[in-house]
Amino acid sequence: MSAATTSGKTPYYFVPAPSRHPVMAAIGLFFVILGAGQWVNGHGWGMYSLFGGLALWAFVLKQWFGDAIRESEGGLYSERIDVSFRWSMGWFIFSEVMFFAAFFGALYWARVFSVPSLGSLENGLLWPDFKAIWPSTAAGFTAAPAGTVEPFTTMGPWPIPTINTALLLTSGITLTIAHHALIAGNRAKTITWMWITVLLGATFLGFQAYEYHHAYAELNLKLNSGIYGSTFFMLTGFHGFHVCVGALMLLFITIRLMKGHFTPEHHFGFEGAAWYWHFVDVVWLGLYVIVYWM
Repeated sequence: MSAATTSGKTPYYFVPAPSRHPVMAAIGLFFVILGAGQWVNGHGWGMYSLFGGLALWAFVLKQWFGDAIRESEGGLYSERIDVSFRWSMGWFIFSEVMFFAAFFGALYWARVFSVPSLGSLENGLLWPDFKAIWPSTAAGFTAAPAGTVEPFTTMGPWPIPTINTALLLTSGITLTIAHHALIAGNRAKTITWMWITVLLGATFLGFQAYEYHHAYAELNLKLNSGIYGSTFFMLTGFHGFHVCVGALMLLFITIRLMKGHFTPEHHFGFEGAAWYWHFVDVVWLGLYVIVYWM
């Protein structure tokens, strides 16, 4: 299908030319997975495969997204394309909801069912004097035999998690202000509030990095600290990764705004990033209550 019909109007659906980007991105991800698998199993060359694959993958995505941006700014995308983008982003966020639901489910099952069930068994199935207390090897309780799980201190909600909650909630407000400014045609105001949002996201990541250092160095709370440590770091770590991705999305959207991209009527690139960021906010609220308070 050509980019324009004989009447000069944008076609109902734009079909891009054949592209090398999908297969190149797949090759990059192949080396990422290969390298990660080899690295964790003690093969030093896996590190080079991992980072080489990431570099290739990032380079391909830059070209791929650049092509999509040029097509969008060139007026090749019709209303039908906009609808398909919205459905795609919606399903992507739904898949992310299911991803986090699996980890929340694992935490719920361990606390409500697994630990009490193990404690009700006779003859100390795990080890003598095992107590069905969550978490069972926290400081002050009986440690696992042979030091398989060293005593640790749990992570409370104050002060860093509470500060990070305030940061993310504030970033949701600043992003909404920027969105309304864009709809009103006030590009300068939009850019200002977007930079504030990006800064808030970066500050969140900085506090989380400090929290992790505090957990390892002072609380002896590690990824291998039993089911508590594994669920804590998997949930908060993957959320931090999503914050990093979301902050990068907002950063690139801000740069595009500074280049004159988006209009009050057509700005789904902005909206898609905003959807993702609000999703990250909601997930954090669940983490804050369930992981840090309960």
